[in-house]
Amino acid sequence: MQTQIKQHQTHDHHRGDSWWEKIAIALHLPGYGHSHELPGRQDAIYNNELGIRTIKLALLLLGTTTLLQAVIYIFSGSVALLADTVHNFGDALNSIPLWIAFVLARRAATRRYTYGFGRAEDIAGLFIVLSIGFSAVYILVEAVSKVINPQPIAYGWWVIAAALVGFIGNEVVAVLQIRVGRKIGSEAMITDGRHARVDGLTSLAVLPAVVGSWFNVPILDPIFGLFIGIAIVFITRDAIVAMWYRLMDAIDPHFVDHAESAIRKNSAVREIDYLRMRWVGHSMHLESSILVDPKLEFSQIHTVKKQIDQALIRELPYLSEITVSIIPHNS
Repeated sequence: MQTQIKQHQTHDHHRGDSWWEKIAIALHLPGYGHSHELPGRQDAIYNNELGIRTIKLALLLLGTTTLLQAVIYIFSGSVALLADTVHNFGDALNSIPLWIAFVLARRAATRRYTYGFGRAEDIAGLFIVLSIGFSAVYILVEAVSKVINPQPIAYGWWVIAAALVGFIGNEVVAVLQIRVGRKIGSEAMITDGRHARVDGLTSLAVLPAVVGSWFNVPILDPIFGLFIGIAIVFITRDAIVAMWYRLMDAIDPHFVDHAESAIRKNSAVREIDYLRMRWVGHSMHLESSILVDPKLEFSQIHTVKKQIDQALIRELPYLSEITVSIIPHNS
């Protein structure tokens, strides 16, 4: 017996407690100000549209940030600023495969792609990992070059302004992508958001480089460029691990614990024969075989199935499809 979960949309205006939430609600940013889902449940169509809107906004913000920083780099020659600019450009490009994946996820399943196209999101995650890795290598190479031949930074105040622009632009994107990624269960979007957050913090690393140039210590610029490159190497490692889990159908064990707990709370359940869970894009699928009291009649088994489905839905907010076999079994 299989259950596909579809919810009707409801609208709920809510107030944020933090200054960021108040600003985000006022600007109608994705994931703020409206709820299109029933309590504890996800709406697949709305989630997909929310993901696409978030990606579009991230692309716009990072594109604008990169353009401003690139103009300032041309005049300043700061390798630390170049490192940050290149990485921001890579972040902006990361939005494109993720956008394509969310658009593909709209398509209905076919006779060849019987599970639909949600897995395209995980493939997009691979492009994000490759992009992060490429930018790390490029930045390290440029930094080593400037260690050998350090150069002073011109237009220091403009470079500082560029660093602040990079930090603000990346932090806004990070907050949006991490929030929406967690809301809809998209590991690729969360990874991209965390990447943006570290980028924002490394943008501030340009500031000591400018100070070093002012005090005739230009070597600080490539040194901080190296720090940025090394930080991105660690981001790459974490991103590889996260996407490996998704591609191998791994799932956080606490989701399995919650699912087993929800099933066992039903008094008719004797034993859980097996329980399998996996992500397909940002949708969670569950399959299980459950042994129940052999004295139950068919109508009672149907009721147990319905009760278990409802318990799983309450316990697992990302769950979009349930396939449960109910088997009468003698103890």
